[in-house]
Amino acid sequence: MKNRQNRQKKAQPLPVLFICISVLPAVILTLMFTIWPTVQALYLSFTNATSLGLNNKFVWLDNYIYMFHDKSFIQALKNTAKLMAVVPVITIFCSLVLAFVLNQCKLKEMVLYRTILYFPNIVSLTVVGIIWSFVFHPNVGIVNKILGAVGLESLQRSWLGDSKTALWCIAFTLLWQAAGYYMVMHIAAMDGISPEIYESATLDGASAWRKLISITMPLMKDIIGITFVLALSGTINLSFVLSQVMTGGGPNGASSVLLQYMYTQGFVNGNFGYAMAITVFTLAISVALSMLSRKLTDASEGGQ
Repeated sequence: MKNRQNRQKKAQPLPVLFICISVLPAVILTLMFTIWPTVQALYLSFTNATSLGLNNKFVWLDNYIYMFHDKSFIQALKNTAKLMAVVPVITIFCSLVLAFVLNQCKLKEMVLYRTILYFPNIVSLTVVGIIWSFVFHPNVGIVNKILGAVGLESLQRSWLGDSKTALWCIAFTLLWQAAGYYMVMHIAAMDGISPEIYESATLDGASAWRKLISITMPLMKDIIGITFVLALSGTINLSFVLSQVMTGGGPNGASSVLLQYMYTQGFVNGNFGYAMAITVFTLAISVALSMLSRKLTDASEGGQ
């Protein structure tokens, strides 16, 4: 008996060692591909680096100060703010409506509809940008073709070449690409809501809209908060690809966003120090907004 207890005592450290060994590769990868690049970007943001070499001089906060005197950066910041104010809200709302319709209608072809709506998320974002560039093309694009077919030639325009519409074409493309992804997440959450709640609401004469507003959304507050934060960060990151592919930030910076302008400064103009300052600034915004969104969600839950 004593020998068995002694063996058990000796065997206790083994699980801890096994856990450490199992976690070690993930820790190493995180350090190599997340922590170290972030530290390096922070370091370069305080230098006048024009290459990734070692002959960089510290300029301290000069890059950050110049940032707010750079009209092109201010324009990119305003464009990013516009997208962040509009795209996540509309995307999450549309995905909720789609999820609710598919979940409540019990259509026979529901799997097919889910697949069709989710499909844009599978396609490479670069391909999505190219496809919608053709959709908005002034000569061969389907948008102008439809407007011409219904007698609305006065509304035809060069959608991506017009400073008033270029950014909103990117916003619409972001919405089209992401709505299906969040729809699937919301459907999974709706499956956890008891059907009896909806049946009781139906007996009380509640409309589908009332069910969505009064039942579905309050019961899904947690998942909506999570998807909103994801959509917020996704808007910052994904808008770069679409801006680069569809308009290149034009015309005259009308559709430029923070990461697209960072790419231009770093890899086109070779101003790596300034580009890294923009990167750090964008990262700070993303983290701050994510924390704020999560805090507001928690506060609303605590108030109930």
